[in-house]
Amino acid sequence: MDDIGIPVWCAYAPNSRSIVIAQGKGLTDLDAKISTVMEALERAVAGEPFVKRIHGSSSHLQAMGCEVDRLSCLTAVHKTDLGPDDETEWVAGVNILSGDEIHIPFEAVVLDRTRDAQYWMSSDGLASGNNVEEAIFHGVLERIERDAHVLWQVGGEADLYAGCVDPRGFEDSALTGLIDKIERSGLALKLFDITSDIGIPCFTAMLGPGETILRARALHGETDIRHVEVTGGSGAHPFPVRAAIRAVTEAVQSRLTYISGARDDISPTTFSRSLPPLMRRAFDTVAAPPAADPCRGGVAGCRQDLADLLQHVLDALRNRGIASVIAIRLSEDTLPFSVVKVIIPELENPEGERARRFGARALAKGMGF
Repeated sequence: MDDIGIPVWCAYAPNSRSIVIAQGKGLTDLDAKISTVMEALERAVAGEPFVKRIHGSSSHLQAMGCEVDRLSCLTAVHKTDLGPDDETEWVAGVNILSGDEIHIPFEAVVLDRTRDAQYWMSSDGLASGNNVEEAIFHGVLERIERDAHVLWQVGGEADLYAGCVDPRGFEDSALTGLIDKIERSGLALKLFDITSDIGIPCFTAMLGPGETILRARALHGETDIRHVEVTGGSGAHPFPVRAAIRAVTEAVQSRLTYISGARDDISPTTFSRSLPPLMRRAFDTVAAPPAADPCRGGVAGCRQDLADLLQHVLDALRNRGIASVIAIRLSEDTLPFSVVKVIIPELENPEGERARRFGARALAKGMGF
């Protein structure tokens, strides 16, 4: 339905317990189809996860020798924090930094919007893969990406757009091909390096009308840009160019979401209100070459093995003092794929209906620490 030419596909799951539509993007149609199906499977599994539940209070579980986390950072808006003697259902996960089992509330894991849950329900950290390790890798990267994006948003305008980079500077044929398609369609893309103190490369992309489109409108006296015309996407990966590709393709996918009207949870005012001046100024930024990628050209030490990449990411979290990376397998062992939920309580969460919008990292960044 768009004219960019970058593949985006969608799948529908009737009677879903969250949103009905799932979308996926990729460099090829096959990549996009696989991405779409995996996202649909993630949500289907998370709506009714195959996990063992234990009913009781956190104090009771602790008395039995169990480690627990009540996850007050994920308490839903208008709900009170779970107290030590309040009873609920618990599921066991693993803190993959220590290998220790830890119990967390079931409602912080399930994605079933038919429930009046005490916890914020989100697909954040929900991930799938050919095996558990691959799913965990994707889930951890998503949590790092969301944390970096929140920290980027709470900075001042000067810092906000200081990290604008030229995507062609990566000298990667796949990424350059994406930019060529975007520019041929009359659109403009700005890419920002939002890598946080964790050190895993993160980028966010903003996609909107290019100069050709804006000049044509000006001839008819139109100067306004609607908010819906600018879409964004973010990505994280140990290899910077892969993170950049994810951000760019995510921005393209978001554009298709609006064009197709696929989502039923978007406010009608989104399609009519003007683009805020701060966002419009993003397209006036001057791009600099990206930071040198130490892994370009197969430099020794830059490994492609999944286990090594996951360990690299976990080490980066550990080095920043992150103590807990909780992974819960949601899918049955008999399925030919794995779905997990990854929760990293100390990292920031994206905007959502939580009692607490920001955590310690964002508050410290906002106050200049």
